[in-house]
Amino acid sequence: MTNGILYDSMPLFMIATPIGHLKDITYRAVETLANSDLIICEDTRVTSKLLAAYHITKSLWALHEHSKPGQITKIIGELQRGKRLCYVSDAGTPGVNDPGGKLVAAAYEAGMMVVPIPGPSALTSAISVCGFPMDDFSYHGFAPHKKGRASFFRMISENPRPSVFFESTHRIHKALVALAIALDPNRLIFIGREMTKLHETLYRGTIGDVQRWIGETSMKGEFVIILGPR
Repeated sequence: MTNGILYDSMPLFMIATPIGHLKDITYRAVETLANSDLIICEDTRVTSKLLAAYHITKSLWALHEHSKPGQITKIIGELQRGKRLCYVSDAGTPGVNDPGGKLVAAAYEAGMMVVPIPGPSALTSAISVCGFPMDDFSYHGFAPHKKGRASFFRMISENPRPSVFFESTHRIHKALVALAIALDPNRLIFIGREMTKLHETLYRGTIGDVQRWIGETSMKGEFVIILGPR
């Protein structure tokens, strides 16, 4: 029972998985994965490596941004047949920049129960070490690739609240250039590169400072960027 509603079918478990360091997974997550009948994941190759590290062998179904609509219907059908299902993204907490949200919406529409198995998140990991007051902030996912990119950086630079977004290794240089143009040169920013991974590096300072430090270390990897309050 959840939220005062009694459900007849097995719940859908949404499981957070490591964003880098494999030991960051919770005991509850490992137990739930090991007891599942079927694991739904973004990329079966990525999830297979995680399961192998914990000696778990399960059937895997892919559900990604290019999956046909019928795939979610098929997954809901397995739940209705009493199968114990889990969903994991490639890394972190499901429902943030992955197809998990659509699956959860479909489960609710079908009268299913959804259970979160909390854990790692690049968003909350960066927030915990940025040193900014984060009781009120804006989250923007990945910066636009092309259309709307200039207006995006202008918008977050004008936002007085802290703003959080992700950037890839292919666009981090352009993002830093855009921020250098848009930001007050004294405004502090935080960047986490390859968080929890072998080459994790954290940068905190003005945009000029951070540009220099990243140039002296590496622009390779995945980045979480937080603009401090204006």
